[in-house]
Amino acid sequence: MISLNNIQLMRGTLTLLDDVSLVLHKGHRTGIIGRNGSGKTSLFKALAGEISLEKGEISMSNSIRCSTMAQETPSSQRTAVDFVIDAHKVYRSIEEDMALAETSGDDNRLASLHSNMENIHGYDIKNQAEQLLSGLGFHTSQFDNLVGSFSGGWRVRLNLAAALMCPSDLLMLDEPTNHLDLEATVWLEQWLHRYQGTILLISHDRTFLDSVIDHVLSFEGRNLNAYTGNYSDYERLRGEKMALQQAMYEKQQRRRADVEDFVRRFRYKASKAKQAQSRLKELNRMQEIAPAHVDSPFRFRFPELKSLPPFPMQVESLTIGFDTPLVDAINLTVRGDTRIGLLGYNGSGKSTLLKVLSKQMKPLVGEILEANKLRVGYYAQHQVDELDQTTTPMKMFQKLALESGVPETGQETRNFLGGFAFQGSRVEERIEIFSGGEKARLALAKIVWQKPNLLLLDEPTNHLDLEMVHALTVALQAYEGALIVVSHDRHLLANTVDEFYSIHLGVFSEFKGDLHDYEKWLNQQAKLAAKSSSGFEEPVGVTKPKLDKKEQRQLAAAKREKLAPLKKMERSLESTIDRNQQALDKIEIKLAEETIYDEGNKMLLTELLQKQRQLKVELSEAEEKWLETHEQLAQI
Repeated sequence: MISLNNIQLMRGTLTLLDDVSLVLHKGHRTGIIGRNGSGKTSLFKALAGEISLEKGEISMSNSIRCSTMAQETPSSQRTAVDFVIDAHKVYRSIEEDMALAETSGDDNRLASLHSNMENIHGYDIKNQAEQLLSGLGFHTSQFDNLVGSFSGGWRVRLNLAAALMCPSDLLMLDEPTNHLDLEATVWLEQWLHRYQGTILLISHDRTFLDSVIDHVLSFEGRNLNAYTGNYSDYERLRGEKMALQQAMYEKQQRRRADVEDFVRRFRYKASKAKQAQSRLKELNRMQEIAPAHVDSPFRFRFPELKSLPPFPMQVESLTIGFDTPLVDAINLTVRGDTRIGLLGYNGSGKSTLLKVLSKQMKPLVGEILEANKLRVGYYAQHQVDELDQTTTPMKMFQKLALESGVPETGQETRNFLGGFAFQGSRVEERIEIFSGGEKARLALAKIVWQKPNLLLLDEPTNHLDLEMVHALTVALQAYEGALIVVSHDRHLLANTVDEFYSIHLGVFSEFKGDLHDYEKWLNQQAKLAAKSSSGFEEPVGVTKPKLDKKEQRQLAAAKREKLAPLKKMERSLESTIDRNQQALDKIEIKLAEETIYDEGNKMLLTELLQKQRQLKVELSEAEEKWLETHEQLAQI
């Protein structure tokens, strides 16, 4: 149990919490939420004893073992696996004592230490560390690489692995999914389900929060308000609370009308039955939770497009990579209404594909045909890093307007920036003093301002808080152009894309299921990997022989030949699934009619119910076969 007693927490001259008292109970899994800069990380630091309070006290039992995720990683000369094992202090201490006992020949002491090692399952420690690294996306060939050889994002993963390795009763994780892909996020989610202690979690990933937490602490006006349930429960409860405030009623109704309109438009446009149903459920939930976000400081929309080519881009026989091919035989028609989510393990080529499509990189082979009036909006982390740190938001957008030949008034620029919560004197401050989240918002604002008709987004939610992620999701729902997005945020994907494509083992192919199907597929892959002990990805650092263009075309042709019968089977199964789904829909419409339950229709009702059961069985079998076929395609 942790007790906060009349605490006051400040950052500089800014008061974050004032006279706050509450109790965090043992075994609770609590999500800490609030806007960027509200004080979430500062609260973590206060709980960990890293910073002091202005007033009050935090009471915590001395026996509680606490594990926190470090935000910085030194350029250590330790190997990755040793770095993770180092987090288990008791193991390292026993290991050191055993070495001394062996040197001194103290057999009695050595026997006692061996017993201690058995008690902490010490002889399985290295295997545990390797499992953590594998789950977070490291390949076995990387386990012995020095920590200093990894990039910043991979060092964050090492910090996370170390936090999970450390024996603890209280686990505090600050944005653990920020540098994870979807696959590693799902793995972490499952690991946390098995964790036996108390969890405090800061995250902007609402699907992750929904799965992991059972309580919420929300920063609201220098106070912490507690809610029971997961993040969706919090939104509902807060929405009910906000609905009581009459001043908010009109805003709620406008937002509800916006979402209802989008749901109506999508319902008649959707072409993929199963995925469409999944998406509509998400959209209807978005409608229900709208009141919880009516006081959000973020309110922006993508401008109406003057030009929207019916086919913005055509990709033909594309091979991407660096010195060697990473993915080949990519064929894709991007329509004006295309909305694609890219799936695949870290390093599979998702980000590389977006770089090629946005002309940040050149393809190795193949062709990209672009429409005459194509305007690409590309967002990735380096867009944030490349912002001119010496200028201000106001000057940056006035310069963009001048360069475009359509200068805007100062008030128009202020209004636009206000939608991204840059208001008042903030628009005149130098970008270099902004937080990571503020810079990410500014980079997104720049993309929106450019009025693209094809959006390419690579992890757009990194460094954004939950309110901004929600605002971005709503804006993307109403966006008129084509969209291709890479994201580990399943809520954003479920609410903004219509179809999925995966990259697996160098093969680019459509994934016909929804995100739930993809999670099932990931679990199957994890089981296969555990059996073969081959890891999740191709070995990093193992170079493929360089191939000339003729050899690449020959390999691509051979691969297409292998794929042909499976693709034929896949198309056949898709037809069966669509046919059965349509037949089921017709039966369910008839079953919804009141007259079908009249005495005179008893025989017809029996026939319909029997046919319904038969179709459901056939549909389930076809979906299972489709998943098996898709897996076989991915292995070629």
